[in-house]
Amino acid sequence: MEGSNNKSGENGHQDSCGVLLVTANLGSLFEDLDNMMPIWLKAFYKVLQRLQPRFVAIHCQEVGGKNFETGMNLVNNFIETLFGSEEMRCYRRSHVVMDKNYQATDDFTALGNIYFIHDSIASPKYYDFKSKEFRECEGHVRYLDNLSQSTSHEKMKFPKNLFPESKFSRKGFLRTRWCINGSIFDLINLHLFHDASNVIAMQSFPSTYSNKRKKALLAVLDRLENDQHDKVPYFVFGDFNFRLDTHDVVKALTTSASGEYIKEDNDVVKVIFTENGNSGKVVLTLEKKKFEASEISPNKAKWLLQFDKEAGSFSEHFLEHEKSFAPSYPYSEDMNQGEDYMQTRVPSWCDRVFYSKSANESLIMTNDNQAEYEVIGADVCMGDHKPVYLHFSLANSKGNNISPLRNAMLTILYMCTLGPRVI
Repeated sequence: MEGSNNKSGENGHQDSCGVLLVTANLGSLFEDLDNMMPIWLKAFYKVLQRLQPRFVAIHCQEVGGKNFETGMNLVNNFIETLFGSEEMRCYRRSHVVMDKNYQATDDFTALGNIYFIHDSIASPKYYDFKSKEFRECEGHVRYLDNLSQSTSHEKMKFPKNLFPESKFSRKGFLRTRWCINGSIFDLINLHLFHDASNVIAMQSFPSTYSNKRKKALLAVLDRLENDQHDKVPYFVFGDFNFRLDTHDVVKALTTSASGEYIKEDNDVVKVIFTENGNSGKVVLTLEKKKFEASEISPNKAKWLLQFDKEAGSFSEHFLEHEKSFAPSYPYSEDMNQGEDYMQTRVPSWCDRVFYSKSANESLIMTNDNQAEYEVIGADVCMGDHKPVYLHFSLANSKGNNISPLRNAMLTILYMCTLGPRVI
């Protein structure tokens, strides 16, 4: 599922603007905000300074953390700190929608969408889903504790029957629509259900969890294609919780090993694979929430790409830029081990950025080699999920180009205001 983009402008950068799309599961961040936020923001600002995007979208999942009753009190602090830095000086228009109302259990998703626009972008507009009209994005608009008053988004929590194993789910999607430089597109924040048990996931592929994720995502895509709003190109990025083909990963790791299956109440609860012969070396230990394998680490993960099959079910719907980064989950939450995986799950590319074929054909420019698909903070602790971003050049709609002189002046101003910052 690799996109091949051919849209180009006659005037190079004058006909495009840099777009940065980020997906970030913040569950771990809010568990230790005082210590983790400075590190997280420093890594994010580093990418922001290097790429200098004109339009930025951050799609957050698990806003407020696992203990959201107390963690929600920290969300506003995170937003204020994010926007209060020197790096954000030239982004004087923003739009934030956060689903923080955990008391509304039937609707709560813990999703949050953060958008900010550089001063060089003329007349950015967001869509009003109630009036079905675009509205000018002016100043800083934030729906943090009053999301119900916003008409600039569409939200849905997935019904319980999709994920019956989960007693309480925060899974769903949060959608916005934008008009930037005359180009119209949807941005969808998505959070799908995880693999509850490694033991069950290893039995077959697609697993029962994969099938439920597929059903939920197809429902979202069907809604995009058949609802009352005009059909436009889209980008869907979030925590898809896509997992590797665990059955074949286990098979590959244990080709010369034998498995001991330990049961409780006639159910397998643990499997220990020991190397054949006299060495007695344990090559893999697998339990519901344990996956200990010495042959898997971030710097030895490229071979796992062959097992990244789940997204293939959606190749008729959307595309993905070529991945060169290691699986984005599950990284250690230990502040001193940010480059290591936790031995809890099969490392997987859970956090992804996909885009419709129409977006690939009409919006994305790669003639200037700007496209970049990577993780943020590869060498530091960002929580159990590494944020993943796609940066590309957005082609302007004809007749809506930025004045080259105005763009050059604002770029100089932007560069002058960005200096080294220690957080």
